Amino acid sequence: MADIKKLDLKSKNITEEQKAKLEELFPEVLTEGKIDFEKLRLTLGDEIDEGEERFGMTWPGKRDCFKVIQEPSIGTLKPCRDESVDFDTTDNLFIEGDNLEVLKLLQKSYYGKVKMIYIDPPYNTGNEFIYPDKYSESLETYLAYTGQVDDEGRKFSTNTEADGRFHSKWLNMMYPRLFLAKNLLRDDGVIFISIDDNEVHNLRMIMNEVFGEENFVANFPRITKKAGKTSDLVSKNNDSILCFRKSDNCKFNSYTLSDEGYKYSDEYVATRGQYKLSQTLDYGSIQYSPSLDYEIEFEDEIFRPGGVTREQMKKRRKRNPSSDFCWRWSKALYKFGLEKGFIVLKESKNGERLYTKTYKNATISKNENGYLIEEQERTKLTTTLDFIENKYSNDNSRKELDRIFDKKVFEYSKPSSIIKTLSFLSTNNRDIILDFFAGSATTAHAVLDLNKEDNGNRKFIMVQLPKPCNEKSEAFKAGYSTIADIGKERIRRVIKKINKEKEGALDFGDSKQDIGFKVFKLNKSNFKIWDGDVEEKPIHEQLEFAIDHIDPNSKEDDILYEILLKSGFELTTPIEEITLEGKRVYSVAEGALLICLEMNLTKELIRAIAKMEPQRVVCLDSGFEGNDQLKTNAVQIMKTFDVESFRTV
Repeated sequence: MADIKKLDLKSKNITEEQKAKLEELFPEVLTEGKIDFEKLRLTLGDEIDEGEERFGMTWPGKRDCFKVIQEPSIGTLKPCRDESVDFDTTDNLFIEGDNLEVLKLLQKSYYGKVKMIYIDPPYNTGNEFIYPDKYSESLETYLAYTGQVDDEGRKFSTNTEADGRFHSKWLNMMYPRLFLAKNLLRDDGVIFISIDDNEVHNLRMIMNEVFGEENFVANFPRITKKAGKTSDLVSKNNDSILCFRKSDNCKFNSYTLSDEGYKYSDEYVATRGQYKLSQTLDYGSIQYSPSLDYEIEFEDEIFRPGGVTREQMKKRRKRNPSSDFCWRWSKALYKFGLEKGFIVLKESKNGERLYTKTYKNATISKNENGYLIEEQERTKLTTTLDFIENKYSNDNSRKELDRIFDKKVFEYSKPSSIIKTLSFLSTNNRDIILDFFAGSATTAHAVLDLNKEDNGNRKFIMVQLPKPCNEKSEAFKAGYSTIADIGKERIRRVIKKINKEKEGALDFGDSKQDIGFKVFKLNKSNFKIWDGDVEEKPIHEQLEFAIDHIDPNSKEDDILYEILLKSGFELTTPIEEITLEGKRVYSVAEGALLICLEMNLTKELIRAIAKMEPQRVVCLDSGFEGNDQLKTNAVQIMKTFDVESFRTV
């Protein structure tokens, strides 16, 4: 009998992925699928460092970080239609669950697809983040933590300043998540991380290790508040946003200059726009150069830099060698600028002076053939001081949340203006933006607002642990039992506000803006998976599970989306329900994958599925009801119609 291969229900195997990369670069170092480190050493030759001392960062528990990364997830993400908005049409996601498990589950579907990541992780100021006690119990611990299974001693722990491994525990929490997050970034992707002085130095070190020191972009200081005492010596009124790129293919968008200061017009206004007079031609900001010290004849007058003669300049430089009056432009550039209207004579407090015109939409540039005018909208780059304005402070984030909820439901969020600015700089129309420490979903708010402003269609993926709200808090009293509940409600309210604005506006730009979101929740797999641990689960128990391996509590939607996710399709991939031979079949991505969850499969149904010529087909193993002959025929039928992959689950 021809065997039908089983669908792999585990998350992407990171070890195999890394090994494949090594094999691509050094195929000679793999023997029968194993890495021959002696061959690798010989291949690299002198590049191998065999000394005991080398620069790097280590801490207690770092070895286990790699075990965490390599341990696959066997969980799933179950759809929650009743908590979503426009579930069937939206491409935005809110995932409720432990972000480590979720990042693992997203590896197959979103590997190399995310353009920007923004996270605001715990600052590690004491007793503020939770993590599983044992790396191998992440999913089970999460299910116990959220009351979905009995707590058999598994629990989440908090990190306190009294803990002897205070910093180490924070690093053990962050390192695997950053490693997995990097995999999700596109080659031209970028990550921004908010952090304060408690861990900024450690974060920079592990980011250097994960992303490469050469991919550090900037450390943006961000104002937290304008005033207020925070210590006895110095008031600390800023934190930081660390920025790293995936590779040097990363590019930022530029700001369009405002019209401020561009108040003059001339005969070139139609093509160059208005201009401003920002500097005199002899503005004293450069080192003196004899080649830039020349006379200019303009409108029958002779001008010299600084309004002094050459003899006066010589005397002045004898008294003060730092005297630097000279023209900013060379003779050749001045001649070109004069001919093209870039020079104007204006009265100043020191008499008439020559000024250069700065046009809003034109600049002078130079190539191998000489000077030329580039007529295009002038832009400016972002700077590391862009976030010191008060609009980016914590005070504004509190006011923003209070306006949305009419009460204080969340502390320590960032204002959406920060993430909106970062999203503008690093993303374009249909890019995906990920935040796996979503909190109150500020990032989703920012993405929706930015899309509204520029008619973009960026997509967000929010991931948030359902951390319980304190029963004495305003949030709990208002009906929000977890932080994830606050985030979901914030998105709903922002969507409601945008819809209301659209109703009252004559022109609201692109009416096709995606203002919905799908909600998924982390849970155990819908299928009972053989785990091989005979000490914890004896073989006879696992064989009993295999008899009926589908969780009886699972809905068809749950099974459908687990197959979608484990098959490497995005959770927002279009799904169409069709009927073949009287049975329901799901067509994914316009027929690229066909999924049939029906029992009592028939040869006619298998043939009808195969005739649609999908790339992949997945059926329930129980649909064959032990009919080995039908299984054999199914394999042959799929081969006849060149179906690339036929799997059962």
